[in-house]
Amino acid sequence: MAEKKAAAKSPSKSKTAKAPAAAKAPVVSVRGACTAEKCALPLRAKGYCRKHFLAWRRGKLGAHHHYKICSKEACRKARALGGLCAEHAGIKPAESAAA
Repeated sequence: MAEKKAAAKSPSKSKTAKAPAAAKAPVVSVRGACTAEKCALPLRAKGYCRKHFLAWRRGKLGAHHHYKICSKEACRKARALGGLCAEHAGIKPAESAAA
């Protein structure tokens, strides 16, 4: 009985030593690098790496308009309906009632 306990305690498989950790290679992004000054990390969104993207979301970096402008390319007017400005959403300006 004592032999069974001793056999159970001794490991049947030898543990292999872990290989030394290789130096981490820099991450190369297919999309490009962060546009923040002196930052070469890979892009996550809005032209920024993860760290700078989170700062942008908190309003501490870059333009502060976030998603409040028209989604059409090169249009910087305020949103009116469904992410579009009044012109692109097809909303006509209210005409004055005084004639």
